[in-house]
Amino acid sequence: MEFGIAYPARPDAWKDLVVAEDNGFTQAWFYDSQMLYSDVYVTMALAAEHTKRIKLGTGVAIPTNRIEPVTAHSIATINLLAPGRTYLGVGTGFTGRNTMGLPPMPVKQFREYIELTRKLLGGGEVLYREGERERWIRFLHPDHGYINLKDRIPIHIAANGPKVTELAGEIGDGWITALSSPERVREDFKLIEKGAARAGRKVGKFPATLLTTGCVLKPGERADSPRVIERVGAFAIVALHAAWESSAVAGGASETPQWKRYRDEYIAKLKTPADRRYLEVHEGHLIYLKPGEEKYVDEALVRGASMTGTAEEIIARIKALEAAGITQVAFQVVNHGREMIEELSREVIAKY
Repeated sequence: MEFGIAYPARPDAWKDLVVAEDNGFTQAWFYDSQMLYSDVYVTMALAAEHTKRIKLGTGVAIPTNRIEPVTAHSIATINLLAPGRTYLGVGTGFTGRNTMGLPPMPVKQFREYIELTRKLLGGGEVLYREGERERWIRFLHPDHGYINLKDRIPIHIAANGPKVTELAGEIGDGWITALSSPERVREDFKLIEKGAARAGRKVGKFPATLLTTGCVLKPGERADSPRVIERVGAFAIVALHAAWESSAVAGGASETPQWKRYRDEYIAKLKTPADRRYLEVHEGHLIYLKPGEEKYVDEALVRGASMTGTAEEIIARIKALEAAGITQVAFQVVNHGREMIEELSREVIAKY
């Protein structure tokens, strides 16, 4: 099992990563959500410059935000700064689209985007379409110190719905998920295998990353203590944000009494007009709880949405996920970054 760090992109993330790579963490993933966070590639460039070993990936880049040659040259530039330790994670879009009131990218368009980007990263010449125009394009200076195409950049596909999960098996180099049930992981691996079979591939040891967060409980501490809520509350509440969006990221949250309370007591009283309500729902997303949201973050939501528990409980959950096929668990860090990193290193990684 590998252990990673996940970040809402911000330029000073590297200050925590220099600690993380000395404490057993091997990968860092950065969220790409232009209306919420800093530019993901600026953040990764600084991380690349200040680290030596930790692998760096978009977690995940949203294709509709940038045309294929821009995504390819951006990640290839990071690969120049961090040769051989650069990954491209891509997804159809959660907050990168929802914060502008837009739905996820259609699967067919998503496939075409990945395939064209991969060909560019392979140094190939591709037919690029813009409306009714078609033009052949390729990188003109791949060997002049501007980008690095020599070290292959794996493309990992974020998927929580069935069609994109199959696509991950068919054309991806790895899979990224936000749903943490071992049973769900096993079911999703059946879809990955189905997609792989369609392409004539065998899954084997398929890289599979779980994006989560967590808090190691102190003796006698509850999972809904003020310290824990401060640590993981902003992550846990996202299940309810996703339920409001009817997103696959919600998992089973939309079927819980907690969601109905949140919808009827909190969402219904938001001041933003209904046609722009997404602007208020996603404020603070994965960073902080908005006033009043804390009362919907109970022990069940915290434990279900994050890796929170005693060190023994967290290790047992990770081992169950590993048995189901997960190969990396990435813990999101926002507040108390170094404290979280050192706690997880000491209490979980060192004892795993």
